[in-house]
Amino acid sequence: MRVALFVTCVNDAVYPATGVATVRLLERLGVAVDFPAAQTCCGQPQYNTGYRGQAATLAHRTARAFEGYEYVVTPSGSCAAMVRDHYAGLGEPGLGPRTYELTEFLVDVLGVTDVGAYFPHRVAYHPSCHGLRLLRLGERPRRLLEAVRGLELVELPGAEECCGFGGTFAVKNPAVSVAMGRDKVRGAVATGAEVLCGADNSCLMHIGGVLRREGERVRAVHIAEILAATEEEPLR
Repeated sequence: MRVALFVTCVNDAVYPATGVATVRLLERLGVAVDFPAAQTCCGQPQYNTGYRGQAATLAHRTARAFEGYEYVVTPSGSCAAMVRDHYAGLGEPGLGPRTYELTEFLVDVLGVTDVGAYFPHRVAYHPSCHGLRLLRLGERPRRLLEAVRGLELVELPGAEECCGFGGTFAVKNPAVSVAMGRDKVRGAVATGAEVLCGADNSCLMHIGGVLRREGERVRAVHIAEILAATEEEPLR
């Protein structure tokens, strides 16, 4: 099994711990992971803003970077959805079928839900729009979280509502974006959760920013970091 990590530009630049956690988790499950150094942005920001030519250039570069790999795993639902849903239209149909968001790779390909994690905290799960509506991740993330020892999973009110980030939407419509983020934060705080987790650090960046500005103690944490945590190597 030849597996490559598509870490994504957001994780590479802002949340490298998520990439490290993904590799640690997969290696613990017996999967050897490569990291093609030529990878860069998947082109989603350009595509969503209407710059199809620039998006196609990045799609070609990404496809070349991951040539020869049986599976490409990414801890980002939005980037996985970009590759799966739009690369064929940009002239790169071959990469989409080999690209998996982390939780679907764990459940569908490796066939595991109990990954040996330990995380003794009260956790709420936010299903991001791309994971929910495009990838249709369904119960996969919840099944993985429910199998984590010590973890108490609580229901998030309005879980299926957008957090308001939406990539360039947050830049073009900041007032609406922040209002939606505050709704999501109110729901998280109401659960009494210590941690709000998700599978997209772009959404968690937005929600986490609102949490900090509101002075709330709830932490926004990527699901990969929870699943990688053990008693010997707890989440820091």
